[in-house]
Amino acid sequence: MANKISSNFSDLIQRVAASCLLHPLAAGRQESGNNVAGNGEEVCEYETDECEELSEEEEEMREKGWKAKGNWDYNVNNGMVVPMERVMEMEMLMNEVFDSVSVMKRAYGNLQEAHSPWDPERLRVADVGVVGELRRLAFLRERFRRCVSVGSDGGRRRGGGGDGVGMLREVVAPYEAAVEDLKKEVKAREVEVENLKEKLRSVTSLSSDGSGKKGRSQSRRKVSCSLGVQVAAAPAPELFELSMSQVKRTSKSFTSLLLTFMRAAHWDIAAAVRSIEAATTTTDNLTTSTTAITSTISSHHAKYALESYISRKVFQGFDHETFYMDGSLSSLLNPDQFRRDCFAQYRDMKAMDPIELLGILPTCHFGKFCTKKYLAIVHPKMEESLFGNLEQRQQVLAGSHPRSEFYGEFLGLAKAIWLLHLLAFSLDPAPSQFEASRGAEFHPQYMDSAVKFSCGRIPAGHIVGFPVSPGFKLGNGSVVKATVYLVPRA
Repeated sequence: MANKISSNFSDLIQRVAASCLLHPLAAGRQESGNNVAGNGEEVCEYETDECEELSEEEEEMREKGWKAKGNWDYNVNNGMVVPMERVMEMEMLMNEVFDSVSVMKRAYGNLQEAHSPWDPERLRVADVGVVGELRRLAFLRERFRRCVSVGSDGGRRRGGGGDGVGMLREVVAPYEAAVEDLKKEVKAREVEVENLKEKLRSVTSLSSDGSGKKGRSQSRRKVSCSLGVQVAAAPAPELFELSMSQVKRTSKSFTSLLLTFMRAAHWDIAAAVRSIEAATTTTDNLTTSTTAITSTISSHHAKYALESYISRKVFQGFDHETFYMDGSLSSLLNPDQFRRDCFAQYRDMKAMDPIELLGILPTCHFGKFCTKKYLAIVHPKMEESLFGNLEQRQQVLAGSHPRSEFYGEFLGLAKAIWLLHLLAFSLDPAPSQFEASRGAEFHPQYMDSAVKFSCGRIPAGHIVGFPVSPGFKLGNGSVVKATVYLVPRA
């Protein structure tokens, strides 16, 4: 009899200890609010009934020998059977937590010691140790959360149904947040696509008359090459003069950048000037020596020879409606319609960034023009010397357009030339192009000197050393002067 009393007392102590240990894991009786009354007597009576049911269940399990195997224990708080394995698991988990914290403290101490004196290898090893223990703690935290979820739902596990719902919700929550972020990104991409489609429609649309675009032109934004004025409603000689001024500005800008790259690559600028002059002489079919002329070009005036070379390349084919990229004769077959189409393209393209335009339509007529002129200006050996490789050239040959500083500056010049060309074929009559020849006399009504003299007047006895940019005679009688580099007469 004494042994039986001692055994019951030991069982009671074990049950109370297990209840205290597993109290955070229990769901309590908050979910059973319908069964809790407003007075203490009913609660006590409810607990008494539970104890009686547990006693009967304990006796039944004792008869089956389960208690002898130590597989089960009781939670007095919520009246459910709790596996002893769960208690042991929690004890082991807490031991692992303390061990991990201790190891992390030691690793963090090693990390601090590695700072003084500075030891990169020890820093790396200690950092790996700290991160590893933090990850281990995170893993233990997830284990604890799963145990809490299982313990709180333990009373429902025997009834089946909503076990693991909380844990599943916790696991799924990060993925749901990621899905929401992706949805927002998709919406942003859709807006970007719509904007690009709108730009594409504005570029490719060709109107037969200007009235259809009157409202739209009022809302066009200004761009760097728009000369700070609104797009004109009709082509005019004054607009052509302004566009030619923009061509000269972009040509000088691109020439300065190219000269900077040449100097950075340790080019012999004088030799480059002599090469350019020799090519110009061959092009002009002149037999006179260029030594006297090139010797008069000072080092800080070499940019004019380089600008002359670039201008000659970009203006080549300007008199043809497509720069001789194809055999189109639209300007002859239907001149009125062709003029309207050219000015409509001028108006549309003027408000476009060339990089954005070529990103949408890399193989359009303007894209083909850029490819042709870039390959004509930048020789393979020149590009390899300037940049150390032929990557940009390979991209251009493949039909794409690099997004580099050098190519971006070139696109600014290419766009200015293209707009000037469209405007030229929009005018009736079209401007006639002229260029000063080497050794010609200086005529101030048709020429401007690239070099500004201190007295403001051209000294006597100077002749054209080489042309820098061409000039144009417009239908209203006005003249866009050609730019020339003057040298003293030999």
